[in-house]
Amino acid sequence: MKTIAVALTGASGMPYGIRLVETLLAAGCRVQLVYTQAAQIVARQEMDLALAQPKETEAALRERFAALPGELLVYGREEWFAPIASGTNPPDAMAICPCTMGTLAAVAAGLSSNLIERAADVCIKEGRRLVLVPREAPFSALHLENMLRLARLGVVILPPNPGFYHQPQSIADLIDFVVARILDQLGVPHQLMARWGASPEH
Repeated sequence: MKTIAVALTGASGMPYGIRLVETLLAAGCRVQLVYTQAAQIVARQEMDLALAQPKETEAALRERFAALPGELLVYGREEWFAPIASGTNPPDAMAICPCTMGTLAAVAAGLSSNLIERAADVCIKEGRRLVLVPREAPFSALHLENMLRLARLGVVILPPNPGFYHQPQSIADLIDFVVARILDQLGVPHQLMARWGASPEH
């Protein structure tokens, strides 16, 4: 079972992160979830979703996504004994989705001041795939410089820019387009959308 860490921060775009968690669980992955206080506010505003204390959220999301015990683990931002805080037990990959510019900058600077930043730092130093999904517009020169610094370290910078060549019929289709690209980068198989150039029967 592949273990994927998912971090939710306070940028707009919470439906991407929650859908990512859902699809990872459906694909048979173990998900280690952590979120910021700002993410709690955004989740309530954008999805009417309560991200409460870790154990309460873990129980609610397990029920929502029909996850078995151990498949979804939720940690607090200061839970330093979480597995993802150490290079001795890193996840197979990690996605920060959505990712604020503040979190991106902190990761680029190696601050490790909370569990999200530390887990990202662990992924970088241990050579694990790290995907950041920055939701901001426009990007400033500072934002771009931080992204370039991370990209040079092998971090995947994946802004949530949906395509339209698959003729989306709903907002859910646009969300799935972005989540599909994230899953591709995490190495998780999916069938969220048709591949470019694939025949209809495939």
